[in-house]
Amino acid sequence: MKFQVFKDGKIDKDFELSAAYLFGADAIPLSASDKIKCKNGAIECKRKTSDSAGIALLWPVSDFGRILLHTTRLPERKEIYNLNMELARAKLMQITLKLEDWSLFGDTNGFTKEAEDAKSLFIEGLENISDPAKASVLADKSLKKALEFSEKLAIKHAEQFVALRCKKRTLGRHSLGCRIDPDMIENEKYRKRLLEMFGFVTIPVNWSEIEPSRGEYDFSSIDRCIDNLGGRRVAICAGPLLCFAPGFVPQWLPKGKGEFEKIRERAYEFVSQIVTRYSRYIHAWRVISGMNACNDFGFEQIIEMTRTACLAARSADVKSRKIIEISSPWGEYYAHNRQTIPPLIYADMIIQSGINFDAFALQFSFGKDEPGKHLRDMMQISMLLDYFAPVNKPVHITSVAVPSRTGSPDAGNRTGFWHKPWDQNIQSQWIEQFYKIALGRPFVNSITYSNLADTSGSEIPDSGLLNKDLSPKKAFLVLARLQKLILKR
Repeated sequence: MKFQVFKDGKIDKDFELSAAYLFGADAIPLSASDKIKCKNGAIECKRKTSDSAGIALLWPVSDFGRILLHTTRLPERKEIYNLNMELARAKLMQITLKLEDWSLFGDTNGFTKEAEDAKSLFIEGLENISDPAKASVLADKSLKKALEFSEKLAIKHAEQFVALRCKKRTLGRHSLGCRIDPDMIENEKYRKRLLEMFGFVTIPVNWSEIEPSRGEYDFSSIDRCIDNLGGRRVAICAGPLLCFAPGFVPQWLPKGKGEFEKIRERAYEFVSQIVTRYSRYIHAWRVISGMNACNDFGFEQIIEMTRTACLAARSADVKSRKIIEISSPWGEYYAHNRQTIPPLIYADMIIQSGINFDAFALQFSFGKDEPGKHLRDMMQISMLLDYFAPVNKPVHITSVAVPSRTGSPDAGNRTGFWHKPWDQNIQSQWIEQFYKIALGRPFVNSITYSNLADTSGSEIPDSGLLNKDLSPKKAFLVLARLQKLILKR
């Protein structure tokens, strides 16, 4: 397949291809994604099969930002597709589907004109498809209005259910949480900010740091957190206990699929040790994270390691919740590594395997040039959360982060930005909308922000709710208002 790229009605010969991948049925990424090339304003996608496929990529939208958008699935053909038109078509189809799913037809007073304008512009573009340049201009206008409408629609839908949840008191003090920085927990000002805002905190766990040598444990970091949180009116989560991403695996651990039995045995021992030690303090364990996206195991071994983690945690502590965390929930990683498992398939396999656990967790961190970290619009976030509604397990969002400033001048072009380059105002507005959309889902039990303050170790730079001097950013104040709304009786 080929796609022509236009900018302001002219072929964009300088278009920079970013975060691009192909996807097939059920939005599952295709391994042919490394065969996507862009030259002289034309994107060429080479594949071994002729099945219908779509393309997703970072796309600039005037006055809206640079967002990872996608086309619909399209058949192969000799004629070149107009990418501007196909992106607008996909967004309008998304809107129609969610209007039906959410039963909001005729219930969008105040901003329906944007939707009608978007449709009219797209139809006019189709009428002028023989003039690709003119059609692209109309498509760009249609896409902008469609994005604006879709976000208002997502927020309207979410606010209705947030209000209902507050009225029924299904949200509470433990609905909003934050991951803590063990190196900062003894700072009185940091601790005060943390506890005045959140009734739920997460202590990070890194196997490679806790057991640097086989059988030798260093629990000082977790002990320090427990000592400073003991006796406080706060629920504590800890984890992930197991994660096989780089930096989380001890150097002494055997490597390779052939060593799986030894690795599983060592993992069981570690989980048992830490859960037994802290079981009386911890309310929830993130027992394993990212097995869908990052490991060197085989298909069956991924499920077996997940089972082992849950079994070890439950054997040592029967009271606390056991949570399985899914990273990169759109599954872009699968385009580059076929040994991994798409997120929803992994979730379904866990349930079908009869593994005993209490909830799933999802991560939503944006602002980094790597799979899963490129910015999505609010409608896409809404739709992804809705995919987990039939899973029949509670969902916890265990990682949320967006930056409060744009680093290098071209960083936003490689990672995406929302409406304007990132600053404190944009960060706070994004967080407010995201939290409403997430809490508007009755199956979402809690949201944990990734880091309270800006530190050098943050995965997403400058994404804290506090500045380095621990003064509050606007995002901190936004969450304070939301917490007050939740606790209001």
